[in-house]
Amino acid sequence: MFKLTFLGTSSGVPTRYRNVTSLAVQPSTSRDWWMVDCGEATQHRLQRVPLSVHDLAGICITHVHGDHSYGLPGLLASASMTGRKRPLILIAPPAIKAWIDATLLHTELFLTYPLIHIDVNRSDIVHQEAGLTISRHALSHRADSVAFRFALESSKWKLDKAALQARGVPSGPAWGQLHAGNDVQLDDGGILLASDFRITKTDQATIVIGGDNDTPSLLADACAGVQLLVHEATYTEAMLQKVGPGPTHSSVQRVAQFAAASQLPNLILTHFSARYHHAAGMAELQAEARQHYAGSLFLARDFDTYELDAAGVLNKLPAAETQTKGEK
Repeated sequence: MFKLTFLGTSSGVPTRYRNVTSLAVQPSTSRDWWMVDCGEATQHRLQRVPLSVHDLAGICITHVHGDHSYGLPGLLASASMTGRKRPLILIAPPAIKAWIDATLLHTELFLTYPLIHIDVNRSDIVHQEAGLTISRHALSHRADSVAFRFALESSKWKLDKAALQARGVPSGPAWGQLHAGNDVQLDDGGILLASDFRITKTDQATIVIGGDNDTPSLLADACAGVQLLVHEATYTEAMLQKVGPGPTHSSVQRVAQFAAASQLPNLILTHFSARYHHAAGMAELQAEARQHYAGSLFLARDFDTYELDAAGVLNKLPAAETQTKGEK
């Protein structure tokens, strides 16, 4: 139902092993994909994954901080230089749109496609199309920050062969017509309505992707019935206590406790402080999460790709990139 590719998983600054925040979200219903946050050099990360900027439907920015947005001008410019014509949706705070407008003006950048800005604060539902709804949910951070909830619904149908056999209709041309959605007139004058011989199956999946946030419980309503939460876990609890309330981030412990209390089946942690970007540091974060959460847990690395299926099972796909030695 969803494929997620992490383009950057570092908090604040890039390091040798991790770039700053960006996440690609691919619903299974089309080739279109969405980006949540666009840290500096995100367009470079895209060159190493099988995603085309021409299939990018929209970019969702959780808040104005640079590690979540500094990659926007370059990405927009590159899309233009490679001939994009299709409109691009930008769901972001008004300050982001004002900054982009100023950048366009002062760097003489001309976009070859319409950039459609949607104020992230204008309503709870920020985008809706057939089968996909994206909503925003307010968080707690030193700058206004939101989470995005992606709700996907996909319906498929097949021919009800048992009903046709019970009606005495043998396999043959009539079945083919019904499968094509056409009503069929029988030799006895009876009419078979295609809609009467369909079995419809509807699959649903919902994920929540949080921006920077020091209070995971704010997502309690947003996470009701959700199969996956992606949330920042910048520090361990001990380090969060040490740095104090100023950064307004979450600890691994607090996110894990919230996920457990909300009975979330899958949790991916990301946005890690640079102090943990080595094997021992990641092991420390993993251990803290496991003290409080027993579900399906992953600590994301750059270029990690995950698939969430219709049954709510989350799987990490084989790595397309070789991780650097420092984190192995």
